[in-house]
Amino acid sequence: MADVAKLAGVGKMTVSRLLSGSANVSKDTADRVHRAIRMLNYQPNELARSLRSVHSNTIALILPYLYDPFFATCAHAVSTVASQHGYSVLITTSNEKTEEEQKQASLMLRRRIDGMIIIPAPHGDGYLRGGEFARVHVVTMDRPAADTRFDSVVVNNRGGTRAGVTHLIEHGHHRIAFLGLNKSLYTMQARYSGYREAMSKAGLQPESYVECTSEEATVTTVHSLLTESKPPTALFAANNLTMRYLLHASKVLKIDIPGQIALAGFDDFDIADVLQPALTVVRQPVYQIGEMAANLLFQRISRGEYPTKGHRVVLPVELVIRRSCGCDPQGISNVRGKPQAVAQNDDED
Repeated sequence: MADVAKLAGVGKMTVSRLLSGSANVSKDTADRVHRAIRMLNYQPNELARSLRSVHSNTIALILPYLYDPFFATCAHAVSTVASQHGYSVLITTSNEKTEEEQKQASLMLRRRIDGMIIIPAPHGDGYLRGGEFARVHVVTMDRPAADTRFDSVVVNNRGGTRAGVTHLIEHGHHRIAFLGLNKSLYTMQARYSGYREAMSKAGLQPESYVECTSEEATVTTVHSLLTESKPPTALFAANNLTMRYLLHASKVLKIDIPGQIALAGFDDFDIADVLQPALTVVRQPVYQIGEMAANLLFQRISRGEYPTKGHRVVLPVELVIRRSCGCDPQGISNVRGKPQAVAQNDDED
């Protein structure tokens, strides 16, 4: 900054005030300063600025991991909204581990971030009640925080799963297995509740929760299910990662879908409609989840609000009917599938 001031023939404070917009200067002076900045390729020190300012114009985003397209899309949405507000985003991951999430959250505070968006690890948000987070703007997405001070954005997990399982029941399936990831996850619990509700309403016996932790484990699990004395005739995958594991297992075990077993799941993804067969799914508004969470965070930041009770936003989902459930492709009205709205009657408590 001193070099810019010397080249422009002005004082250092004039350059500082011009860049911060805290004072008006003549057009001639401003032109000289901007010309000097271009000639010297001057870049303001944002860290130094943040040390002098109340705001760093940076937010943190803590995700479980980035190899899941769902989390990556949420991150893209948050980054887009942050950019519109002139903010940068620091992204880190917890790998679904409570200790790692707490460690990363504390590190972010030291970077003087203005707020955080977190997808909490299972039982991992208790640390947010600590004193160091008392004056931090926090929004959670996909999973609510146990601390009701914070805003959260979730989807109608129970209602969506209930609709998907009901559709399989309408195809005449009486034994439907529910497969998911770690059952301690909020989303897995909520979707399993929707599955149980659909089965019970139809007078059917819900099966136990089946965990799929990897491709290899899922092959073993599916083989075990299909060799039971009364094997399931349909499977419901709790999210897109579980669906990928199931598709891999079906290939290894040479399972005919939907001839041998029907398949539906929660989460749509890019190639779900071009696979053979195309997948029937409950589609959630992934981009909107990240977008809404970011907008809520920036509302809190701009107003300087630290409420004692936050808002929980529950976004709707839709059932997209394709072929893997056993539907006739002639009955599908468009290439990407036939969406059906899911009644928005769950508050996801």
